[in-house]
Amino acid sequence: MLHNAGAVLTAENLLPVRLISYVYWMIVLRHCESEFNRLYTLTGRDPGIADPPLSARGRSQAAALPAVLAGHRIGRILVSPYHRAIETAQPLARELGLTPRIQPLVRERALYSCDIGSPRSELEGRWPDLDFSGLDENWWTEGVEPVRETERRARAFCAEAGADEAADGETLVVSHWAFLLSLTGEGMENGSWRFFNPSRR
Repeated sequence: MLHNAGAVLTAENLLPVRLISYVYWMIVLRHCESEFNRLYTLTGRDPGIADPPLSARGRSQAAALPAVLAGHRIGRILVSPYHRAIETAQPLARELGLTPRIQPLVRERALYSCDIGSPRSELEGRWPDLDFSGLDENWWTEGVEPVRETERRARAFCAEAGADEAADGETLVVSHWAFLLSLTGEGMENGSWRFFNPSRR
C-alpha cells in the first residue's frame, strides 16, 4: 500500500489504515523532493549536486507530514544520513518530541552526484542534537554501488530492525528510492510512504 504525502486522511479511509498498521509495524517513507529531484525532473540530467537539501516543494511536503501521519503512533524515527532525509524527518520529529536516529544502512544506493554524502564532522556541526557517532567520516559508498550490495544492506537492515523493534509505537524509516526498491520491491515517489514488515522480506 503506497501513500502520497499530500493525501488527506478522511473518516472513510482512516479505519483501513489503522487496521493495517496493527499488522505492519514499520512505516517506510521516501524523502521529500530534493533540489536534485527538482532539477533532474526538469532536465533529465544529473545536475551535479552532492548531498542536496530539500527543494521548496520538498520543505512543504515535509511540513505536511505531521498531519498526514497523525493517525499513527510513531515511537521511533530512523533516518538516512543524507541532508534530504534528515530534513524530511525534522518537522515530524519536532511535532512528536522525538530525536531521529541515524541509520546508515538505509542510505541511498550510490549512483548519482546526490549520493555523495557530507562528512560526519559537517553533519555534527549542522545537527549537534543528532548522534552521528556510528558513521565513518566519509560514510557513503564511493563510485557506483552494485545492486547486490544494496540488497545485502536491505537484508541487514531487516535483521537489525526486527531485533530492535520500537518499545512504544511504530517505527518510521526515512530513506531513498533505490534502497526502498531493494527493501520493498516497489518504487516510491518523493514524500510517499507505505507499511512494511521486515520479517516478511
